[in-house]
Amino acid sequence: MLARQRELGVAESFEWVAESTPGLRTAVERAGLVVHEHPLLVLEPQVPLPELPERSDGVVPRVLGADDPALPSALALLHLAFGEPGTQVGTAGAAELDEAVAGRAADGSVERVASRIRAGLTRVAGAVQDGRALSAGQHQPVGAVSEIVGMGTLPAARRRGLALAVTAALVRDARSRGVGTVFLSASDDDVARIYSRLGFRRVGTALIAEPTEPAEPTEPA
Repeated sequence: MLARQRELGVAESFEWVAESTPGLRTAVERAGLVVHEHPLLVLEPQVPLPELPERSDGVVPRVLGADDPALPSALALLHLAFGEPGTQVGTAGAAELDEAVAGRAADGSVERVASRIRAGLTRVAGAVQDGRALSAGQHQPVGAVSEIVGMGTLPAARRRGLALAVTAALVRDARSRGVGTVFLSASDDDVARIYSRLGFRRVGTALIAEPTEPAEPTEPA
C-alpha cells in the first residue's frame, strides 16, 4: 500500500480503529511510519439534536454554501489552528487570517472544496463574525453516516465556545440530510470532553500513521 501511495504521489497515511485491527500497528511501525492515537467518538441516532445556543457577541454559527464569502476564511483558518495546536488561546488572529486567505487565493483550494459542496460530498459550517469564520469544520456524508473532519478555531478566538457551536451546526445539518450516525476523531482527551457535551461518546481509539515529517495537509479525497 505504501508503494502504491508513493506511485500515485499522495500522502503516505493509514487510518484504522485500534480495537478492530490490533495487529496492524506493529506492521505499520515496522514500515517506518509514526502512529498517533486519537479518541474515536460517535453520536448515535437516538441522541437528541443539539441546540444552537444563542450568542450575544455577534458570532453566527451557520452552514456555508459554495459561494459563501466566508468560505475562504473557513478553510484558511485551519492552517493557523493546526499551527498552534491545543485548546489554549493563541496568538494568530484576524490579521493573520486575512493574510492566510490572501495567500491561498490563487491555489485552487477554495474551488476544490466548493465543488465538493455542490456535489453534496462535503458540508462546511463556520462561526462567522464580521465576514470571517473564526471557527470552522466539515462533515462528509456517505449514506446514513457522516464523519466530522477539519475542525479548527482561530487561536486568538479560542475559549469562546465556537467549536462547540460549529459542531452543533454540523450535526444539525447532517441530521437534516438523513444522517443517523455522526462520528469524529478528537485530537486528545481534553478535546473529546468538549464533544461529549453534545452527546458524543467514546467507542474506541483511532490510529493515524504517517511519516515522521508529514506532508502538507491535503483537501478531502
